[in-house]
Amino acid sequence: MFELQRLRLGHEAAVLAFEQENRAYFAEWVSDRGDDFYEEFPERHRALLAEQEAGSCVFHVLVDGDETVVGRFNLYDLVEGTAVVGYRVAQRVSGRGVATSGLRNLCRIAGEECGLRTLRAAASNENVASQRVLAKAGFVAIGPAEVGARPGTRYELALASL
Repeated sequence: MFELQRLRLGHEAAVLAFEQENRAYFAEWVSDRGDDFYEEFPERHRALLAEQEAGSCVFHVLVDGDETVVGRFNLYDLVEGTAVVGYRVAQRVSGRGVATSGLRNLCRIAGEECGLRTLRAAASNENVASQRVLAKAGFVAIGPAEVGARPGTRYELALASL
């Protein structure tokens, strides 16, 4: 069983472990974050919490029964009822509906708890799995995008339609 939890200070070590364990896997789909990301992670984690506190972003982690982070589901750039969605799941749970379920949960939270009306996302053209996740969650392709210097597609979801 998985649970979507709002990011908090106590998640720092588990999120870092998640990112380190899946670094090569994530780099297959998006640009690698670089060594600095991992070396400066405590500062980055606190900065994310400050952004969340300021109301410009809402960050979540997906945890399993023993509180191991298996995914991240985030809302960025909250402006006038709109936000950008970002998500990633651990390689060990990919292909099992975990990303789709987590994204649907995030969409519900975005509408019910954050009062958002529109969500936007992007996926590289080679990341077919992410494109399927977005489609299953109700997102519609609206045009081209660049995702980590790779060609991709922009998606949008009107939350009122859910």
